[in-house]
Amino acid sequence: MTEAPMKLVHVTRSGTFHLPAAPERVFEFFSPEGERDWAPGWSPEYLHPADGRLQPGMVFRTAAGDEPTLWLLLRYDAATFEAQYVRIVPDSRLGTVTVRCSADGEEKTAVTVTYELTALSEAGNRALASLSPSAYEEMLGDWQTSIARLLPAGGADHC
Repeated sequence: MTEAPMKLVHVTRSGTFHLPAAPERVFEFFSPEGERDWAPGWSPEYLHPADGRLQPGMVFRTAAGDEPTLWLLLRYDAATFEAQYVRIVPDSRLGTVTVRCSADGEEKTAVTVTYELTALSEAGNRALASLSPSAYEEMLGDWQTSIARLLPAGGADHC
């Protein structure tokens, strides 16, 4: 008997949170360097270009949470406040992370973050199973809280 191939999980998670500052101020937090200011353990190692210059094709790696992750910058557009990265956790999962910031009233920003990920192994299946809708919402709530602390105006509502 031939063993059935393992079914690999694919998930899409998307959510929006709000920050009390204009998109021009908020968007910088979603660059590799900007994330260093609010994400515990975030320390990008730039592979190309070595100086960390933001450009399509930029490659860097992180090891937050003891999980080596490779990143490829597809798009970082300061005019439209959109960024998109390929995220690869070797032998586990890969996919894209897209961030869109848009004005939400005067000096307020709606930040929409979309993860679209595919498992590469049973370990990836387990990781993606743990990224439930409620876990994803909690993650975005943590992002909102951490970034809002760095902004002059306080408090923002998660939705």
